[in-house]
Amino acid sequence: MTPSRKAPRTGSRAFAATWWGQAWVDALEASTLDAGRLSRGRTYARKGMVGAVTTTPGLLRAEVEGSAPWPYDAAVHLRVLTGAQWETLLGAIAAQAGRTAALLDGEMPADLVDDARAAGVPLLPEASELDPECSCPDWGYPCKHAAALCYATAAHLDDDPFWLFTLRGRTKDAVLAALRTRRQALTDTAPETGETARGRGVPAREAFASWNGSFTAPAREPAGSTHGEADTAPSPVTTAPPPGAPFTLDDLEALTRDTAQRARHLAAGHTASLTCAPLEDAVRLAATGIGEDWFHQLVRAAGLPPLDFALLVRALRHGGPAGVAVARAPLVPDPAAMAAARTALTDPDTANDTARTARLRAWRNRLTADDEGVQIRFGPDNRWHPYTREGRNAAWWPCAPATADPVAALVAARTAAAPR
Repeated sequence: MTPSRKAPRTGSRAFAATWWGQAWVDALEASTLDAGRLSRGRTYARKGMVGAVTTTPGLLRAEVEGSAPWPYDAAVHLRVLTGAQWETLLGAIAAQAGRTAALLDGEMPADLVDDARAAGVPLLPEASELDPECSCPDWGYPCKHAAALCYATAAHLDDDPFWLFTLRGRTKDAVLAALRTRRQALTDTAPETGETARGRGVPAREAFASWNGSFTAPAREPAGSTHGEADTAPSPVTTAPPPGAPFTLDDLEALTRDTAQRARHLAAGHTASLTCAPLEDAVRLAATGIGEDWFHQLVRAAGLPPLDFALLVRALRHGGPAGVAVARAPLVPDPAAMAAARTALTDPDTANDTARTARLRAWRNRLTADDEGVQIRFGPDNRWHPYTREGRNAAWWPCAPATADPVAALVAARTAAAPR
């Protein structure tokens, strides 16, 4: 199927691919009636004029280029949650085991946000909460530099919803540690019969011996049932491995959680599988954010040089399985798709939006701007995967999430390649 040509994206949705990222943009745009400054902020963000964005509790900060020869210091403040509000929020997350798994999988559960809001805990910001600050002389509220920072932040929120938790007062590590403490407290107070809310467990050896090779998803619970997603959480592993084993109790727990999460996705109808090639599984596990020891063990098991393995991990994070395919080898794309992309990237209107006409070299599924050190690759998922040159060897590395819009992909690559 030949993709249709898209006009340059000038609306706010160019900056958010998820519903929670768009909610952030909506809060920004509802905070002011100054459409002119918002428009300039979008242009600055598209041109890659926003430097590295840092987030700390209650504060976003970045350097933003403007008309002056030096960048301005832009910041956005957001109210942090109180201790009582955090307890309520953590309780809402822990109430359903799937919520933690979803967050770790890069998804913000909509029902979590709704439940937290109903309990008086604002996770997503209201328009009145975003408090901009900038070193520029513009008295706008927000000025175009702070607006650009907000637009650029939407992409970070898309990639990692835990940014919202950091802005509200607690880092990802702190949130996960608090959830582990809650889980351990429940384990310590549970009866020692080995029974769970769903009954006595079955030894893995017996379950595997009785498996007929097929999988039937469990019937959906009727509305109002007290059972549900929370019941799918695996029971804690309590038996330590034998002395000298190449794995620890924490390793077993991590693998158990991973398997349960993948099974849950499969039961929900996702196109995932519980079986895959060893290299694919090693890359998938590494992309989940495992510890350094695990990463090195996976590199050795994969039999790849560490940098080659790390490249595939980053490709999976930015583009999913299609991103890995794009990173591993050049592909032969639909010529019409490549022609449509080159037309969009060299169109005068597009050039005005991106500040300069792209000088592109085409080879197979790759469009390369050699003089800028950026490249976009067309994948089997019909999306464009941004790349930049990195490292001493100037190798090509994926640098931003894949997108169906070649113009947005090129802008993302330029943003990543811009000097900090």
